[in-house]
Amino acid sequence: MAISCARCWPLIMEAEVGARTGAAKGARTPMREVQRNGYRDRSWDTRAGRIGLEIPKLRKGSYFPSFLEPRRTAEKALVAVIQEAYVHGVSTRAVDDLVKAMGAGGMSKSQVSRLCGEIDERVNAFLTRTLEGAWPYLWLDATYVKVREGGRIISRAVIIAVAVDEDSKREVLGVAAGPSEAETFWTEFLRSLADRGLRGVKLVIADDHKSLRAAARRVFNATHQR
Repeated sequence: MAISCARCWPLIMEAEVGARTGAAKGARTPMREVQRNGYRDRSWDTRAGRIGLEIPKLRKGSYFPSFLEPRRTAEKALVAVIQEAYVHGVSTRAVDDLVKAMGAGGMSKSQVSRLCGEIDERVNAFLTRTLEGAWPYLWLDATYVKVREGGRIISRAVIIAVAVDEDSKREVLGVAAGPSEAETFWTEFLRSLADRGLRGVKLVIADDHKSLRAAARRVFNATHQR
């Protein structure tokens, strides 16, 4: 059974890729939409043993075998669980126990860090995105949270900017953390928003923090409302 299946999978992939490209392998036809680009190796663990697959690659777009899709969906779900646990501060040991309880193998600290590195990439992309259009109303606020730094628990300021554009769309524009709400910290944060394209600010809504008011006046020269 394993031998016959090993012969079936390449045929299935060739059929799917043929449908995707509009032409069979090596065929010359004006109906072809995409060119092939070799193969990539992937191991597939099944109940019949490990099967080596050569998955066709395309010059434009990508192809993934339909019979592997359920496994990929399960892998995405597992990664989502691990990342959610990480965000909520669950320890690596507890994440390892959680993964084992779900029927998967153990999860080392380095594996957790690698999987959760994707979160940092998405957050950084969000916090550095270009801001387009005018944002007449800008809300600024801060809170303090306890963090571990150098083996000590210290308090750090977390500041956030929320704005409304001319179409009345509300959006979080930026978040930053620093040692305190010093004027230099607020000024640097607001200038980073301006550098990303924030413009058209007419009204800044915030508390009566002296450093915040001074920084907002210096960067945006807008009216302040408490």
